[in-house]
Amino acid sequence: MSAELAFNRSVDVDYGVAEEVAPGVRRIVANNPGPYTFLGTNTYIVGTDDVAIIDPGPVDDAHLESMAQATRGRRVSHILITHSHRDHCDGALPLQQHLGGKIVAFGPTGTQRGAVAPGLGDGFVDSAFTPDIPVSDGDTIKGRGFTLDVLHMPGHAPDHLCFALVGKRTVFTGDHVMGWNTTVIAPPEGSMADFLASLERLAQRHDKVFFPGHGGRIETPRRVVRAYMTHRIWREQTILACIDEGVGTIPAIVARLYGGLDADLKVAAALSVLAHLEFLIARGLVSAEGSNDGLSAFYIRAASGAGASAAS
Repeated sequence: MSAELAFNRSVDVDYGVAEEVAPGVRRIVANNPGPYTFLGTNTYIVGTDDVAIIDPGPVDDAHLESMAQATRGRRVSHILITHSHRDHCDGALPLQQHLGGKIVAFGPTGTQRGAVAPGLGDGFVDSAFTPDIPVSDGDTIKGRGFTLDVLHMPGHAPDHLCFALVGKRTVFTGDHVMGWNTTVIAPPEGSMADFLASLERLAQRHDKVFFPGHGGRIETPRRVVRAYMTHRIWREQTILACIDEGVGTIPAIVARLYGGLDADLKVAAALSVLAHLEFLIARGLVSAEGSNDGLSAFYIRAASGAGASAAS
C-alpha cells in the first residue's frame, strides 16, 4: 500500500483577480499564504444573476475590494461558510456590511473546539461564529441562477460543510479535500472517524470536479478521495507498526514517520497521529498509559486488539 499522494502544487495565483474556473464560477485567492493555507484561501463567486460568495477568507481590505469589484452590478444573496476557521470565515461580517447577503453556515456545534497542542488552542477557530441562516445536511440554498445542496462533512472540523452545485457535478470542498496537501485532523477540533466516514460519502458520489478551499481544482474527485482514504489507512498501519516496536509516544512516532517534515508542520503531524490513535482506541486496538493528555501518553496495543488488523 503506497503512502504517496499525487498533489498538484503547480498553481499560478494572481491575487485580487476574479478568475473564471467554470461557467458561472469565479475564484479570487486571498493573499494569506502560509504552511496551512498554501497560496491563500480560495473565495468562490457562484452565479450570474444573484451570486453566492463561498468562504470570503480572512479580514483583508484588498480582498474585500476584489470581491466588491467582481460582483459589481449583481446582488450578493448569500455568503456561504464551509467552516468556522478564521482563514475562511473572518471576512464574512465585513463582506456582509459592504455588500449585503445572508451568512449561511452550519452554526454552533456544542462541542469542544480548537486543538490540544501548545500554541494553537482555539486561536484558529471562531468558536462564537453564528450565521444568519444555520443549515445542515440535505438543505438547499437557492438564488436566481444557482442552486447548491448542503453536505455536512465533519472531520477536519465538526461544522464543516461542502456545497454541491446542482446539475453541474461540482462540489466546493473547503478543507475537507484539498489538491495541494492532506487535510489536517487536529483533535478535538478534528475527528478521524468522522473524516473517514465523510470521505466514504464523497466516494459514493459521481462528481466531475472539486473546488477546494486551498490550491487548484481537482479533476478526478473519486480517485483523489479514494487516495485520501488509502493514505489514512496506510498511516494507521505505520502507527501500529511503531507501537508494536515499542515506539509508543507521539513525539517518537512523529520523529519516526515524519523525520523530514518542516518544523512548522510537526505540530500538525503530532495532532494527526493523535487523531489516528484516538480512532484506534475507540475500536479497541490501542490503549493509552501514564497520562490523561493524549499528546503525552504512552500507547500500547490493547490486549483485545493485539492480533487485529487495521480497518478503515
